[in-house]
Parts: sequence; C-alpha cells; structure tokens
Amino acid sequence: MPTDPAPKGAALIVGAGDGNGAAIARRFASEGYVACVTRRDADKLDGLVAQITSEGGRAVAFGTDARREEEVVALVERIEAEIGPIEVLVFNIGANVPSSILEETARKYFKIWEMATFAGFLNAREVARRMVDRGRGTILFTGATASLRGAPGFAAFSGAKAALRALAQSMARELGPKNIHIAHIVIDGAVDTDFIRENMPDLYAERMPKDGVLKPEHIAENYWRIHCQPRDAWTFEMDLRPYMETW
Repeated sequence: MPTDPAPKGAALIVGAGDGNGAAIARRFASEGYVACVTRRDADKLDGLVAQITSEGGRAVAFGTDARREEEVVALVERIEAEIGPIEVLVFNIGANVPSSILEETARKYFKIWEMATFAGFLNAREVARRMVDRGRGTILFTGATASLRGAPGFAAFSGAKAALRALAQSMARELGPKNIHIAHIVIDGAVDTDFIRENMPDLYAERMPKDGVLKPEHIAENYWRIHCQPRDAWTFEMDLRPYMETW
C-alpha cells in the first residue's frame, strides 16, 4: 500500500489567527511541512487544523503564551522532540491597539511591546539555536506600516513594531552567514479579515471589488516564496500592499 510521504519538517506559526496566520500555515502544510500553529487558546485553532487536514496536510495546535519564556522553551523542545526539526518560524503576532499618547497607560504600552517585540525575541531565539546547530532554517517576521513610521494614536504599536524590525535586522546580519534566512515582511494596507469587514464596512465595500484589500492567501504565497529563495539572492525586507494603497 502507498504510504504518506515523510514530512519535510515543522513550520511553526506563532500567532495563527484567522487571517494571515491561518493562510501561511495552510500554504506551508500544502508543501509537506507539519504546520505547528499556536495561539494562547488552542481551542480556537480546531477549525484551522481540521481545514488543513481536509486539504491533505498535517497540523498540530498548541496553546502557548508567546510572552512567557518557559512556555516558549517547552513548545520548541516538544516540537523538535515529537514532530521534527523546525525548518521555518513565522512570527505573526499583531498587537495593533490604538490609543492617544495622552491616554495611553503604562500597562497597555508594556503589554503591546511584550506581544509584538519581546515574544518575537523569545520565539526567534529558541528556534534559531536549533537552526544554527543544523546549519539551515528560515525565520520570518510579520511587520506593518508602523514598523517604518509612527502614526498619530499608534505610539505603542509603532514603537513595538519598529523594535521588532530592528531585531530582525540584527539577527539577519548575525545569522545570515550561518545559513539562516531572516526576513521582515511589511504589510501595508487592509487585510481581508472579519475584523476589517465588521469594523470598516465602507472601506471594505469600496476597495474589495477593486483588489484594494490584501488577501491572506496572496500574502502567504509571498512568505512561501521568500522561504524558497536561493541564498545568493535572499530578501531581507519585502513590503506588500494593494496597488492603490498610498505610501
């Protein structure tokens, strides 16, 4: 009897939400990777795991707080021991919570930094340690327009995302010569998610028919292509935006 082909390894998607994270997980699973998907509440991943399985892929859900060092260490150790080598890490936590600087609280500012920056450091460090030992691997960070410039009302988010970008730059310079591909992807524009449809219905209705809203599956395709790049022509930073988006 024919048997299923051996998986290519694990693709760890930290922050596998219903939009980009889910699409990225599905894309890597379609290529034979075991999609290891994480959120704080693993039950919210049941639908994604079922979808990937129905499409012929393999997926495992984990409930992990990406800001807690002991949980991140345990997660990476478990995947490496029970599933296989982590060949790809996608850090996809958003933390986009707007607030006037005059009303921002220290607690919320710190929490946004924890989610968007500190969690990125913890997960990338743990995975990078394994990748360096093997001499291969890809780490992809999801950025935003806020990674490049601060907008009114987004001081906490902009600061955290800019710091994540700087982390990615530092890692790329240190780990690139060790054959670890680090890339930072700037998402500039509205993404086709329930949040946009429900909270920005007028924008969605106007732009969606004109291809003015980013589709998660198209974003995921670019993550896959970055992972596949030959090392003589690696991308560090890619920005994705609809053709009609103002810069």
